[in-house]
Amino acid sequence: MPYIMLAATLVLIIAMVLMLTRLIGGPSLYDRLLAVNSFGTKTVLFLCVFCFIIDRPDGIDIALLYALMNFIATIAVLKFFNYRALTVDLRDVADQEDGS
Repeated sequence: MPYIMLAATLVLIIAMVLMLTRLIGGPSLYDRLLAVNSFGTKTVLFLCVFCFIIDRPDGIDIALLYALMNFIATIAVLKFFNYRALTVDLRDVADQEDGS
């Protein structure tokens, strides 16, 4: 069983390196944002596997917190680059799109 966990850790580290290369070389902003989001997801998986390797499964709570922060940050960045402000009420935007 430890070899499976170590293999999973190695595969996750390779995937994280690939996401970093996509982040640096991404042709557009959205490709880079997708790479950051994927890197965050791989980090959560890495934390979960690492917690089981060191036999401390209570660290999964930290991984879940990091996943929530990653999700909220991605939504905030997408909203900022779409509307150029974070103070735009999305309900007003939806009403304007329905009216046109």
